Amino acid sequence: MKSAAEYLESHVFEARRPRRELQPVVAHSDAVAAIEQALADAEKYKYLLMRALRRHADDTAGVPAAPAASFFNEAAPVLPLYPSQERMAA
Repeated sequence: MKSAAEYLESHVFEARRPRRELQPVVAHSDAVAAIEQALADAEKYKYLLMRALRRHADDTAGVPAAPAASFFNEAAPVLPLYPSQERMAA
């Protein structure tokens, strides 16, 4: 996918404002055309992504899912990750 600058790359020209250095400038019509191109590309990539997700879902539909917590031991104690607020204040 292109970056935002790549859509405007060929449309940029430099202009000098009074008593200032050259600055990059893009015409309004060129900016609108670049945005339309970016939106069209986004739709294309969205279509390709959705097609890939559907294919992946079809490929994995017959495979049974592994239990989510097969490694979890119910008898193991659960300890807090961070110390209590009382300890932190001390």
